Amino acid sequence: MAAHDTQYREAIAQLTSPGAPFEIHTVDGLRRYRNAPATLPQALDAGRTHGDAEFAVYEGERWSFNRVFAEADAASAALAARGIGKGDRVAIAMRNYPEWMVAFIAIANLGAVIVPLNSWGTADDIAYGLEDSGSQLVICDQQRFDAVLERAPALAETAVIARPTNPDHPNAWAAFIAPYTGSAAPEVELSGSDVAMIMYTSGTSGKPKGAVSTGDAICQAVFNMECAHIAAAMCNGEKFAAMLERGHPPTALLGIPLFHNSGCHSQFLLNLRGGRRLVMMYKWSPQQALELIEREHITTIAAAPAMLIALMEHPDFEQRDTSSLFALAAGGAATPPLAFRLMDEKLPGHFFGTGWGMTETNAQGVSIAGELVREKQGSSGRPHPIVDVDVRDEEGNSLSTGETGELWLRTPTAIIEYWNRPEANASDFVDGWYRTGDVGYQDEDGYVYLADRAKDLIIRGGENIYPVEIEHALLEHEAIAEAAVVGVPDERMGENVGLIVHLHDGASLTDDDVIAYARSRLAGYKVPSHVLIRDEAFPRNVTEKVLKKPLRDELLASIDAD
Repeated sequence: MAAHDTQYREAIAQLTSPGAPFEIHTVDGLRRYRNAPATLPQALDAGRTHGDAEFAVYEGERWSFNRVFAEADAASAALAARGIGKGDRVAIAMRNYPEWMVAFIAIANLGAVIVPLNSWGTADDIAYGLEDSGSQLVICDQQRFDAVLERAPALAETAVIARPTNPDHPNAWAAFIAPYTGSAAPEVELSGSDVAMIMYTSGTSGKPKGAVSTGDAICQAVFNMECAHIAAAMCNGEKFAAMLERGHPPTALLGIPLFHNSGCHSQFLLNLRGGRRLVMMYKWSPQQALELIEREHITTIAAAPAMLIALMEHPDFEQRDTSSLFALAAGGAATPPLAFRLMDEKLPGHFFGTGWGMTETNAQGVSIAGELVREKQGSSGRPHPIVDVDVRDEEGNSLSTGETGELWLRTPTAIIEYWNRPEANASDFVDGWYRTGDVGYQDEDGYVYLADRAKDLIIRGGENIYPVEIEHALLEHEAIAEAAVVGVPDERMGENVGLIVHLHDGASLTDDDVIAYARSRLAGYKVPSHVLIRDEAFPRNVTEKVLKKPLRDELLASIDAD
């Protein structure tokens, strides 16, 4: 057992023992935090204790905790006046603005159901979410209002527009809350089992599914993240002491969308409760991120690995003062070795953490941070204290240590169902377990190693090939900026390996160069048989995951054209 793993286990045991702040007990077969907030409003109210301290920074605006809650309470009263109450669905459809967070709190105060919609989606996507969820009202920005108006005419009467182009618009947010300024939020009797949120999956294939979470599930998830962060600090005391000596107050950069649980849970909710500053970006930009790191003394960034790599490879990185930046966290995809090399080279003394979770578990699953990342290279982490992980074969049988199969999760943070999806509910939830669709294995210490999504697995002549292994090997080439591996039909082998790459600006490679490099790094059966060198950057979804279907279609078209 690794030395830091023993230290981590001891820290978790200390934090979760009887009488400790994060005490765990078992209810209905599930391990739970005894002291977690019971309802979502209770969890949010922790932010009220931070008073006039600065919370949200957006461009030239600086919002205190008091301002956020005062506006949220007024918005709650305004929503109640519109007839919104417990159990009613209210959608949020806007880019990262302070009003997004205010709306979230306001809806939660009433016991209404928060429906965050993908503001990166098309008008049809947003209209689908509104219709599927049965939202009675939507709080949106001007762009979303304009885009959806034709497809959802009732929106004109029920929408509230944050930051409208015309401040005098009858649906303007300011006019909506103005009559209720200074009001307290209405008192509503709630329980943890009440539905609190319907968050839509990213929908990389088919229509997005609405993941239905209770307030209890969200509270357990947030409390779990707080426990994991404290345990990591306990195990990496020297690094955190060095960070404190830099003298910068904890400040996180929000460059990921709030409508995804990485932005909502890991950034908004954790920082709100913890009294930390959150510097918001309307949209991710490595150049703007560097400017904000220097100006606002950012200490923490949580982002997809591709975003972190783009930040550290940006030509302005060396010219900007990044000395405040200490903690980096990656999620949404396996972290390639290139990211670790860049962090060691450009951010000495940094603290790194990663993990694996999903919308269906309110972002909970496994995590790993600090020195453990080096001791367990390639691992996504150890199961959280309230999460059970099982690796199973296609028939649902548990596999042994080291064997690769589908990862199943059981946790009180899991959703209770998909909204209006009985078939998916029947297939994905089995006896209290959630079938993740991700493939991986556990080592002798219980750490999880992801192989790939089950749907991305390539079976070549009976051999299982996991694209992520090949992709990481190709990213080691200095000319390759992005790599995506997909299966392509093969008459003899069933499937073969196809590769799409995008090169760094100014770089030049041929197909043969790429294949030769792959052959030098990989077993023969994993070497791509077809290569497409793409001029444009890869298409990605809102969480920066590569959209492989359009890339595969491009590759197949190029093969047919030959």
